[in-house]
Amino acid sequence: MRLGYFTMPIHPMHRNWTETLKEDRQAVILADQLGFHDAFIGEHLTDTCENVTSSMMFLASLVSDTKRIKLATGTANLSHHHPVIIASQAAMLDHLSEGRFILGISPGALTSDAEVLGILDQDRNRIFAEAIDVILEIWARDPPYDIDLPDNRFKVSTARTQALHLGVGNLAKPYQKPRPEIVGTVLAPGSQGVIAMGRRDFHPLSANFLLPMWLRSHWENYAEGKAQVGQTARSEEWRVARTIFVADDETTAARYGGDDPNSPYAFYYRQLLAKLTRSKRLFVFKTHREEPDEAVTQERVMRECVIRGTVDQVVEQILALRERVGDFGEIVYAGLDWVEPALAKRSMQLMAEQVMPRVNAAIAREAERAA
Repeated sequence: MRLGYFTMPIHPMHRNWTETLKEDRQAVILADQLGFHDAFIGEHLTDTCENVTSSMMFLASLVSDTKRIKLATGTANLSHHHPVIIASQAAMLDHLSEGRFILGISPGALTSDAEVLGILDQDRNRIFAEAIDVILEIWARDPPYDIDLPDNRFKVSTARTQALHLGVGNLAKPYQKPRPEIVGTVLAPGSQGVIAMGRRDFHPLSANFLLPMWLRSHWENYAEGKAQVGQTARSEEWRVARTIFVADDETTAARYGGDDPNSPYAFYYRQLLAKLTRSKRLFVFKTHREEPDEAVTQERVMRECVIRGTVDQVVEQILALRERVGDFGEIVYAGLDWVEPALAKRSMQLMAEQVMPRVNAAIAREAERAA
């Protein structure tokens, strides 16, 4: 099982933007030093707490300061950009990183982002689907371009102005062939979009703030999509994100991992509960659609969604999660605000150097018994 990193990120509003951006960069650099496989960075335009406005720009700032970790948009919000912009910038970032790039995609969920861009009343899921179709066409074709897909608002042509002998009218191709890995973040229980991911060989990343009981539905739908095109889903293609805190002792794990009101874990889920309630998407935290909103408490959500404890306890909880939802290829560690930087860094260190080797040793023993 691989170890990945994901951050939206979410910081308290009073914190200085320059400082939080530095902190977020330090977290990815540390993840690289500790051997994390990849790092997914979210983006929003209109949220003070979620401070990265361009995930690709942020990742570009990390190329020279990292060596091995794959740098991933988590996600690029495709309804916010013309697909030519995403295709060209992603291709450039893939070359800057010499293939250490993953394109994570989504429609873009924040309604205030949609409003400020003038697309609040548009079908952003449809824009997303049309945009990714065009991005893939750009990467698959050579000039001259005259991309006019059926029922797609985006028309891409350089036919009138190209001068290919001068290099004019050409669109950039990625470093990786035929394209970078494409990952879709999945939030909704039983998401039907995961079926389409399976059909198109996009890989799912199940969100860290989804109740564990719904995770299996993502794998089942992904496998169904694969089967529809005559392929078999491989567990290594599925990423499962979780909110994790590892400490040297149980007291610290309980305090910093959520019991203290000033804990970054408590702050994170207070924010998410408030935002999902406001956007009428609280179903993410419900055991069934008809469950009353009042049943969704912060205590219950954190009990279900936060993995915390000593090394032994976290190993046990990750193996129990795998037993519950089935095999998956990567556990993705959610990055939070560094209220106490020493504890935040120590948690990542323990996760990489002690938790994951023990988890993988247990998985290997299980495989040997099954052989």
